Amino acid sequence: MNLAALLNRPGAGVALLLIFYLFVAVLFSVLSPWFLSFDNMMSIGANMAFIGLMCALQTPLIIAGGLDLSVAAVAGLAGVVVALLHAAGVDIALACLAALALGGGIGLLNGLLAVRLGLNPLIATMGTMSVVGGLALVLTGGLTKPLMVPGFNWIGGGQLLGLPVPLVLMLLVYIALGWVLSRTRFGRFVYASGSNPEASRLVGVPVARTLMMLYVLSGLSGAVSGLVLAAMLYAAAPDSAGQHLLTVIAAVILGGTSLFGGRGTIWGTLLAVLLLGTLNNGLTLMDVSSFWQDVTRGAVLLLAVGLDQIRTRAAG
Repeated sequence: MNLAALLNRPGAGVALLLIFYLFVAVLFSVLSPWFLSFDNMMSIGANMAFIGLMCALQTPLIIAGGLDLSVAAVAGLAGVVVALLHAAGVDIALACLAALALGGGIGLLNGLLAVRLGLNPLIATMGTMSVVGGLALVLTGGLTKPLMVPGFNWIGGGQLLGLPVPLVLMLLVYIALGWVLSRTRFGRFVYASGSNPEASRLVGVPVARTLMMLYVLSGLSGAVSGLVLAAMLYAAAPDSAGQHLLTVIAAVILGGTSLFGGRGTIWGTLLAVLLLGTLNNGLTLMDVSSFWQDVTRGAVLLLAVGLDQIRTRAAG
């Protein structure tokens, strides 16, 4: 059996990813005595949670045939908005609600551009990414804004049932989303919209409405991620999440979601997020330069896209 046929077998991609993850975990546990400690495992989950939250809603969006490159920029702007509003005397809860509403609004704008106006989602969301990222820099002058509010910072650094709050939040989102995609009519609409949008429209699937909802949810997930990141850092930096956009795309594609739509699993994405977090953590423990970590992320992205091409050709 060739590689293409193997990758297209149900569950094969996730199984191979799990095997590779276990290999990486065993390798780093041999190279570093601190890797398998409970605190380090929890650190991996907590540090990757804000990325995992962006990946969670990016997955069904790509499955449905969309793409959102602005999600990381939205995360940065959300943290900035909360910090500035709180500094102006606005209650932290209201500031968070405003940031979430802004994230949803940006997602709605992306949906209008890509779905209603028919613009290429790559170009449309790249444009909003530039606008949103630039706005965050304008509002702060490119400076980091402190955000030290005990209740708010608990979201990023507290614990719930012995686990980091960001990790618990991420897992709850994935569990809920996994149920929606596999057990609800909306989940079936997501896969149908990406598999064959024209045929789906003819049989009554609301393709445009499904995509619009997913773009709004993607923007909202970016805002939630930005709040978690700001709570973790005790500060809001306008470019705090932008550098992680490639990691988000790499995790979704490496997890088995096709860039061409119609195929993917939320659990594959979660496993890929943990794999990338483990790689970063292990390289850090081994005192490998951050520059090489960037090389690793780029290589993983190329690998993910290459595997996606192989799967798509085999399926065709």
